[in-house]
Amino acid sequence: MIAELSQSARRQIAQAAITIKHFALWFVGITLRPYQLEAANAIIKSVFNRDGLTFVIIFSRQSGKDETLAIIFLFLLLRFIEWGADMVCAQPTFKPQTINAMERLRNRGTNFGRRLRRTACYIMRLGQARVSYFSTDPSANVVGATADRLLVINEAQDVDPTVYDKRFSPMAASGNATKVFSGTSWTTDTLLEREKAAALIAEKQDGIKRVFIVDSMEVAKANPLYGRYVEQEIQKLGRQHPLIRSQYFCETIDAQAGMFNAARRALMQGDQPAQSTPIAGHHYAFCIDVAGQDEALLNLDGMGNPGRDSTTLSIVDIDLSTLPTLQAPTYRIVSRHAWQGQNHLTIFGKLKAFADQWRPQHIVIDATGVGEGLWAMLDKAFPARVIPVKFTQQTKSEIGWRFLAIIETGRIRDCSDEQASSLHRPLPTGDGRKTVHDVVRLQYDKCQSEILPGPAKTLRWGVKDGTRGPDGGLIHDDYILADSLVAELDTLNWSLSSPTLITQPPDYIKQEERNF
Repeated sequence: MIAELSQSARRQIAQAAITIKHFALWFVGITLRPYQLEAANAIIKSVFNRDGLTFVIIFSRQSGKDETLAIIFLFLLLRFIEWGADMVCAQPTFKPQTINAMERLRNRGTNFGRRLRRTACYIMRLGQARVSYFSTDPSANVVGATADRLLVINEAQDVDPTVYDKRFSPMAASGNATKVFSGTSWTTDTLLEREKAAALIAEKQDGIKRVFIVDSMEVAKANPLYGRYVEQEIQKLGRQHPLIRSQYFCETIDAQAGMFNAARRALMQGDQPAQSTPIAGHHYAFCIDVAGQDEALLNLDGMGNPGRDSTTLSIVDIDLSTLPTLQAPTYRIVSRHAWQGQNHLTIFGKLKAFADQWRPQHIVIDATGVGEGLWAMLDKAFPARVIPVKFTQQTKSEIGWRFLAIIETGRIRDCSDEQASSLHRPLPTGDGRKTVHDVVRLQYDKCQSEILPGPAKTLRWGVKDGTRGPDGGLIHDDYILADSLVAELDTLNWSLSSPTLITQPPDYIKQEERNF
């Protein structure tokens, strides 16, 4: 059969069996980009030489990392088809990540036909060579697996370092296997960052490149459409949003930090005076955080203040003029109110009076636990205008991420600076008084955030229980939670209204009469 092939075809087959560049082009039908080839060639060289090197691949999101790994595995399966080789690829979850990885390998290897087959549900085999796919979930069964040539830990930023050290690292021992840690930058305490730091030290010692970092700017050089997409995401979330920094610019973020740093607070500075009454023609919304002991359920490890003693209202002026440029409104907090130690029936009466005055289009309310009663009363009084929010760890995380995106794009402004009521103890300043703005500033300054390990990217945030201000009084986060509910407004479909234009159809009868 080979003899019947042309000299050019035989040369192509020979080249495809030697270099991954030609293998990808002629066997898979994919042209690997320069940054993919650089990493792939370094890994394959280590595998063939049994150097046992450790490599770290950090590519921006959706830039070909998983495709590169699939082609590396296919190439090695072909090269070791007769000699035999055991390789391992592990991901944080079996479904969908591990299943997707196996399907990607199968789809890229269609030219191998039935010779590339799946056995035992988790092994892809070609002749005597095979790749075993595992989940790094602590409950997964990986006992007895070996990786004598290559061990890949994919999405390593979401893998528990202790699970890797105990269950996966020993797999490489028998054959001094090459190890690859791939993923997307995340926090400083991840397995990916640990291995990157060690690989950079090794690079300085022997000069062999082990760390391959490719951000969105580099990818855009090869794929301009990718660059346009990232620009849109930056416009939507802001360049300093943690997800933009980590997923598209390969920048590591802090796992624990102050959530609202000086740069973010500067973006929230007011650009117009506070309002005590509504302005004709403006659109308004109410964001309400309800006091209640039930929110103690969210106080995991002291993050968040349970049993806040104030029900807070942020009145938001919704500016739709930014829709054409930002595809989203700008929110201005123009008035704040809080009630301490009052029953919900009394608070409902005051909220109804404010609503009759301001006529908000939407009322977003914390309906967690005891908040259900106030929500029910408002929903009955203002049907179709009330949006309830049931706080759980997941919903609070999602609101936190969206709130940061609104801040980073400059779409929320704190224009409220009213005098504080008696519910706040005075700060030790010269005149013994403080404004609501002072209280809000303290809450934002003391608000902490923590990103929990795992692929869910859960953001836990709030003022930690027991935090006190300069006067010794407890600092809560009721104003922040009320403000953050603008994230729910951001999920609505907003559009600019325009005057109705009525066009008169032509009068065909009169036209016919004129013709005669």
